[in-house]
Amino acid sequence: MSNQKIFKSRPKRTTCTFCNLIVNKKNIKKHIERRHSSVNADVTANHHLPSQCIDRNNGIFAVGRTFSGFSNPIHVQKCTWGNKHHVSCELEQCKRAAEFTRRSGLMGFQCIHVKSISYCPISSEPDITLKEEVLSDMVKRKWISENTKKICLVRKQKAESESCPLSQEVSLGNGTSKICVSVLETSISYYSRLGRVIVCFDKKRNTWHCPCSKPRNSCPHKSIAKWHLNQTQPELFLKVRSTDSDVFDIFVESGPQDIHSTEKMILYPPEKKDLNTMVLYLLNNKKLPAVLPKDLCSPQNMETLPKHLIPIETFCTVCPGKIPLSDPILISQKAKIVTFTGILEDVTTYCKRCGLCGHFYRYQEWAEGLHNFDDHTILTLHLCTFLRQSVQNHTAVGRALDILEQTNQKKYPNHDSILHGYLHFEALTEHNYNFSCVHCGIHPPVVIMDLHKKGVFSMPVSDIEDPPPQFEGHVDIEEFWQSVDQEIVCRGFLQSNRENPCKVSPSYVKWAPWIGPLTRASKKVLNTEYAKLTAKKSVVEQADIDISEERLSSELMNLKVDALRKLVKECGVDSKGSKMDLLLRLREEMKTRSTYDKVFQKVWGASGGWAVIMCPCGIVNSVKFNIRAESPRDYADMLLSFKHFPNVVIYDFARGLVTHTNFREPERLPFSPFEGRVAAATPENIASAKRGELKINLSWLQIKKDPPDLNGHPATGSAEHYALYDTFHQYNTKDEKDALRLIGLVPELCGWVNSQIVEQLFSGMRKNNYFMNSLSPASHIFLMRNILHHHNEKVNQQALEDLKRVSHGDVTLDAHGKATLVHVNIPKDVDMADHCGEQCEALTMTSNLMPCRASWTLGVHHPLQEQLVNYVLDEDRPMNELIVKDGQTCLTRENFVSLGLRREMDSMVGNACFRLIKEIFQHQGKDVYIVDLHIPPTWLLPSSCDPFLCLPNSE
Repeated sequence: MSNQKIFKSRPKRTTCTFCNLIVNKKNIKKHIERRHSSVNADVTANHHLPSQCIDRNNGIFAVGRTFSGFSNPIHVQKCTWGNKHHVSCELEQCKRAAEFTRRSGLMGFQCIHVKSISYCPISSEPDITLKEEVLSDMVKRKWISENTKKICLVRKQKAESESCPLSQEVSLGNGTSKICVSVLETSISYYSRLGRVIVCFDKKRNTWHCPCSKPRNSCPHKSIAKWHLNQTQPELFLKVRSTDSDVFDIFVESGPQDIHSTEKMILYPPEKKDLNTMVLYLLNNKKLPAVLPKDLCSPQNMETLPKHLIPIETFCTVCPGKIPLSDPILISQKAKIVTFTGILEDVTTYCKRCGLCGHFYRYQEWAEGLHNFDDHTILTLHLCTFLRQSVQNHTAVGRALDILEQTNQKKYPNHDSILHGYLHFEALTEHNYNFSCVHCGIHPPVVIMDLHKKGVFSMPVSDIEDPPPQFEGHVDIEEFWQSVDQEIVCRGFLQSNRENPCKVSPSYVKWAPWIGPLTRASKKVLNTEYAKLTAKKSVVEQADIDISEERLSSELMNLKVDALRKLVKECGVDSKGSKMDLLLRLREEMKTRSTYDKVFQKVWGASGGWAVIMCPCGIVNSVKFNIRAESPRDYADMLLSFKHFPNVVIYDFARGLVTHTNFREPERLPFSPFEGRVAAATPENIASAKRGELKINLSWLQIKKDPPDLNGHPATGSAEHYALYDTFHQYNTKDEKDALRLIGLVPELCGWVNSQIVEQLFSGMRKNNYFMNSLSPASHIFLMRNILHHHNEKVNQQALEDLKRVSHGDVTLDAHGKATLVHVNIPKDVDMADHCGEQCEALTMTSNLMPCRASWTLGVHHPLQEQLVNYVLDEDRPMNELIVKDGQTCLTRENFVSLGLRREMDSMVGNACFRLIKEIFQHQGKDVYIVDLHIPPTWLLPSSCDPFLCLPNSE
């Protein structure tokens, strides 16, 4: 036998025409389908997600989350037998897609996870019954505690009483080092919407993961999964022990110097009224678009940047008629253009002036990729967008500039000047600030509210003047926020903000929250913070001040003893004793308003943080920057300014909110029925709620009431309004009636509404406090509203992209601001016989395509074919979208558009396309005659039945 070596041939490689990625030739087709096709493959018997039946009685399955790569499986319920039929997927995005398709009129939508259940294999293996002796052995080995053992046994009894498996190993054929176990959960929550939880064990890393707890903390689900695997696969626990601790986690801003240029006694910049006129001109005529062209936001070559910046206006826009402006007037010869890669110096800036009215015009042209801040510092739009993304990612402008200085080895202008230049850029950008969600619309039926108490700005509370007696708390929201924009823009003409004629200072009379223009009832909104100054309060309103003192007292607990002792001395109180003695004395002294203000300003900063109202999707619908400490009054002001009061409000002090709001509006009682509780406060209902047996269905949260109630919410049709506690504070109340304010009592909310969505927002916003809290009041509220706007835009954009993948069509917003499909209106005079349907499918298949005069003759009106052609040749759609696939041949929109849409067809391209068509037809066993493209127009009509006898010789 010869020792010959066998050489394996090198796999053939090819380059993807879309992304230039080099892959194996045999994988190019699958690569194009996965990466460059916007059309998802349908679920079939040969293409579906792996699934496994978990609970036969209740129809619960474990289904793979995605087609590629390992990810924890999810639970899907499809129960079509018995008294309770239920089909649901526990993924939030699938639920949102189902609601979106229902609004669009597509009632039969099913996500890929539900579809894949139809191909679930049948298993005859019985469910595993976990043994108590195995659990006892785990206690002896000190893997779990005795208390954990009792919890596991109680849950086992619960599973047996409900005739469902306590645990079930999920094996979907992934072949990885991870083992997943489906564990029963006794309550419904955001991580167990179908009553089960997936616990994942990584054999390589010896780690456990459960969605209800932190990685290294134990939970009942992990313990039951360990129990299951220790019984079925004890070899996993021979060498290593769990890394989890058996502890249960209880969630209980001197600008740069301006150069005053004088020519013929002309002073620039203008002052007082003339300055205000110039600021308004910029705000009304020099706005940048919200979405800038990509070429202007890309890095620019510094050699191509203009060095002489002259305003483009030639006639005065203020004076009637065409009044010509003066010649350019020099402002500075030492201006700088600040770019991402360096500084362009010795730039000359000019202005123009109307000789009749004296109005100035300066260079403010964004079309050249520049943004003029103060005629001395000019920023490129690329740098502005970079600073925007830096702020969105919790990086201060100063830190971002430090990075650029160290990277480019160049000294940048004063960082405060660039910061104000960035704010100037955002103030002149055409943001709509609509603060609405594409899922919940402009009038969300369910909202969640909370306070970011660490987001404050410096402000001497004692300097705020009391409002006039006739003031009733109505503020013009548009006028206020326009004045904030004016202050930001006016800084581009001044050396210091102290001399700013447009400066906005905190005031009880002129200080407004921000609510979306379509969400609020009118431009007059409520801000009744002045009422917090009232010395005497009614018994009903006493809860207002109590909650503020309670929050302030909790903050005092976080102070160190030395800081607390110093504060006590400043208040004139005895500073001897322990920390608790100091707290008790200070709390007693805080009953007087002067001491309360002093303590509040010391502990909490100056302002009272900012309160938000959000929808369950994570969109901020309203934000209020408090001057004083938070109370239910702040949220009542925003809710009563809404055009439509939400049906369900989730807040950490729901009872106080209801009491205060109903006291302010006694004639209509905003929270009713049952004072905002989900049921009447009877002893039976309270006891049933405490036992977890009371369930109140609010079906109108999913399907609108028909007919709707009088003054009902436009999304639900219901006129009922409830106030519930969030999950972190639902057990902190002392009133037993508050047991009827729990989210878990409403099946339509339980598990599907994440009441901690506001806290999740705050966890990111806290990273901004180090630079946000040092800004002036106007800068703080302006930038924070801008940050929240970009946050909303990002969340909405991702939601629309998810819906487009589901619908494969155009998505628009309806009258209520909710996403819906674009419906194509077909003329009524079109006969149904002209419509493509199942009868056309066989005729349009590539394999059955053949010459036919009836279908290829020009002039036949076929609306759906015209629709199809317009869709294929639409250049606004992605060029890489897959249009035709026949065997190994794939054609994209770019292939069709390049055939000759609005341009001459090149004969070489045309011949190449015909050769492609020839290969397709020859593959089907058909003859194709190919000639030069300039020959067919010279052909004569056929003189015989055989067309080949009339064709010229083939070349």
